[in-house]
Amino acid sequence: MTRLPFDPDRLSTPLAPDLGSQQGNDGAMTVSQVALLINQAVADAAPRKIRVVGEVSNFVGRDHWFFSIKDDQATLRCVCFASIARQVKAPVQDGLTVVITGRLAFYEVQGHIQFYVDKVEPVGQGPLELQLRVLCDQLAKLGYFDEEKKLSLPAFPQCVAVVTSRSGAALQDVIDTTSRRWPGLELLLYDVRVQGDQAAGQIGDAITTISQQAAKIGIDAVLLTRGGGSIEDLWAFNERVVADAIYHCKVPIVAAIGHQTDTTVAELVADLRSATPTQAAMALVPDAAALMMQVHQYAQRLTGLLSRQSSYAQQRLDAVRRHSLFRRPDLLVNTADQRLSDLVTQLVRSEKRCIEERNRMVAALDRQLSGVGPQSILGRGYSYTLDSGNRPLKLAKDVQKGHRITTVLCDGRISSIVESSGKETLPVGHPKQSDRGQGDLF
Repeated sequence: MTRLPFDPDRLSTPLAPDLGSQQGNDGAMTVSQVALLINQAVADAAPRKIRVVGEVSNFVGRDHWFFSIKDDQATLRCVCFASIARQVKAPVQDGLTVVITGRLAFYEVQGHIQFYVDKVEPVGQGPLELQLRVLCDQLAKLGYFDEEKKLSLPAFPQCVAVVTSRSGAALQDVIDTTSRRWPGLELLLYDVRVQGDQAAGQIGDAITTISQQAAKIGIDAVLLTRGGGSIEDLWAFNERVVADAIYHCKVPIVAAIGHQTDTTVAELVADLRSATPTQAAMALVPDAAALMMQVHQYAQRLTGLLSRQSSYAQQRLDAVRRHSLFRRPDLLVNTADQRLSDLVTQLVRSEKRCIEERNRMVAALDRQLSGVGPQSILGRGYSYTLDSGNRPLKLAKDVQKGHRITTVLCDGRISSIVESSGKETLPVGHPKQSDRGQGDLF
C-alpha cells in the first residue's frame, strides 16, 4: 500500500476530534477537511525555510509574480508577492536559473501545493533556454524565418489538415470555430502526440506526409496547434525535425502553440503565427456570414448602379426621340440639300476666279519673258554665230579658215565659209572685208 503524504497519527490531538465531530454522510469528509489535512501534513513534513534552485518558467505578473521553477524531472509552482518582488534587483524572466527561498503550503482554492517565495537570487540562463537560443540562431542563418519565403494563405480553403492531439481541447476549439465561420470546410485530423519524447517525430512525420499528399488529397493548408503549457510541455515544437518539416512543406502552415507569451520554433518557421487555436482558425478560414453581408452590400450597390445607368439611358433615349431628325427628317434633308447647292456654287465661283488669276499671272510672265528673250535682242540688230556643230561661237580664234559658220538674225539664218581666222588682221577697206558677210540666205 502506498504511503500517504502525511501520517494521520502525527495529527494534533485537538484536530482529530474536531474533524470527527464534523463528519457526516456515513463518516465522509468534506473537501475543506481534506485540504486541512494536506496543509497540516505539508507543514509537518517540510522545513519552514527551503532553498530551491531551478529554471524559471511561465512567468506572469507585474506586482505579484506567478511562475514555476523546474529541472529536467519536476516542476514547482511559485508565488512571490509584491513586497518581495520589489526587493529583487535583477529582472526575472523565463529561462533564468534562480535560487529561491521560502516555504511550501497547500493552496486550497486551486487545490495544489505551491511555494511561497521570500527571496529570489538570479543565477543565469537555464539549459533549455540556451538550447532554444542556439537553435534559433542556426535556423535564422539558414533563412527559416525569412518573411519572403513564407507562403500565402488560401482565400477560400476547402480542405485543411489539422495536426494536433485528438484528446486536446485545441482540436475542439478549431472544430467549433471553423464550423461556425466556414461550414463547408473539410477538416482532416492528423492525430499526433503534442508533448513527450515521441511528439516531435510524430509531428514532423505528419507534416511531411501532408506535404507529399496535399496535391492528391486536395489539402489547401495546415493548422498546427495545441494548448498552452510550460516550456517543457511545448518543447516538441522546438525540435529541429519539426522546423525542417514545416520549412519544406509545400502548403501554407498556420501555427498556434501555447499562448501569446509563448513562442516556439515551429511558430517562427510557420507561414503565420496565431496566439490561440481559435485565432488560427479565424485567420485561416473566412467568415461566411461576413462574406454574405459583403455580397449583399455589393448586390445593393450593383442594383443602384444599374438603376442609375438605366435611368440615364432612358433620358438619352427620350432626348434622341425628341430630336428633329426623327420628328422632321424631310426638313433635315432639305437643309442639307440647300447647303450642298450653296457649296457647289461657291466652288464654281472660286474655280473661275482662280483660273482668271492664273491667266493674268501667265500673261504677265510672258510679257516679262518676251522683253528679255533672244528674239527681242535680235530684233534690235544683234545676231549670234554658230559653228559647224551648232555651238555658239564666243571667240574668233575658235574657227579656222574654210570652216562653215551660221549667223542667226531676227528673221533667218546666213551660212558662210570662213576665209580668215581671228589671228589675221585686215586693213580697213581690204577687198576681203567687203566680201565678209556674203553667203547663202536660208
